[in-house]
Amino acid sequence: MCEECYVDEKRITPLRNPLDCLKNHTQYICGTCGRCICIERDPKRGLQRWNFPFQSLSIAKLYLRTADYTMKKACGIYEIKNNKGRISYKIFADKHDLQIYLDKNKDKTCSQMAPVFSVDEYKEFDHTQVRKLTSDEIIKYMSER
Repeated sequence: MCEECYVDEKRITPLRNPLDCLKNHTQYICGTCGRCICIERDPKRGLQRWNFPFQSLSIAKLYLRTADYTMKKACGIYEIKNNKGRISYKIFADKHDLQIYLDKNKDKTCSQMAPVFSVDEYKEFDHTQVRKLTSDEIIKYMSER
């Protein structure tokens, strides 16, 4: 597992429409393995990809580093269940943010009230970059997928 971005597959992201994402969105470029993770902030709502629910823990884990980097702290992935039994995974900066979410979403629960995955502490890495990729970088990245 990459100590910076928490995954084994260094070219797994972006998952959906990778070429479009790499061309048009700001990327967190892992300084350790070079994986690109979308960190684009929606200008209207101020949300980033990590603010949305994920279908699985493994997908949420792909975006956790962008939450950590944005919040400058070790965030966590929490298992959320709705009143129909559907499970999703959401990243929160801390337990307080989870509680605010649950208070606003009465149809959702978190039985553990603790992250199912997080790292011990937030670390900065020297070679990390946050920027849009060049055309050549996009071609190279896509060829390595």
